[in-house]
Amino acid sequence: MEGMIINQAPKILVVEDEVKIVEVVKSYLENSGYTVCTAYSGREALDKFAAEDPALVVLDLMLPDLTGEEVCQALRQRSRVPIIMLTAKVEEEDILRGLKIGADDYVTKPFSPRQLVARIQAILRRAEDRTALLASLLSFNGGELTIDTMTYEVKRDGQLVNLTPNEYKLLVTLAKHPNKTFTREELIEIGLGEEFSGYDRTIDSHIKNIRHKIEPNPKNPKYILTVYGIGYRFGGEKRGDQ
Repeated sequence: MEGMIINQAPKILVVEDEVKIVEVVKSYLENSGYTVCTAYSGREALDKFAAEDPALVVLDLMLPDLTGEEVCQALRQRSRVPIIMLTAKVEEEDILRGLKIGADDYVTKPFSPRQLVARIQAILRRAEDRTALLASLLSFNGGELTIDTMTYEVKRDGQLVNLTPNEYKLLVTLAKHPNKTFTREELIEIGLGEEFSGYDRTIDSHIKNIRHKIEPNPKNPKYILTVYGIGYRFGGEKRGDQ
């Protein structure tokens, strides 16, 4: 129909090693209008998350390689994506531990697929409300440097800066936490993720390249500052999200 806007269905990553449970959950979610991708192990889950960028993760606690807690912690290091834990454990300590490491909700087995769908809908509504309050444009030093996290565009003095994917990830990681000092290991873990296969000193080369692209004077940087003996921090003065 002309003028009709079609919204892309939110993508849900279901991580569960029991095939029958995956099939049931997948069927209910797809019938509710969601797109579903699946993983049957912890490592596969991390790979699928990086490739698919889901809106929410349904994560089983007991997996054949990594535990659900380990996967949850790994995801939290790179994303605030909502996570619902599936578990047969009903002890309060287990649930509290999962919530402390970043799970947004817990569903105990056996569970009602309809109840799971209802919880997913509620969490995604809350996440959408929070996201609507966050601006996509980070602006520093009166607009001299801008980073649009929706379009992945970085501009200096209004001119588009051509960054590589890793350079962009590192810049955004630093810029989202002004004045926080990151070690090289933290920049690899949080900014680049497990798929990065280089050495920690490779970060120095990336930082040097970023400085040449965004700094008015790369030899006297004001955005990416070196904290000697530790790592790097972002020094740009934020003028507020727009």
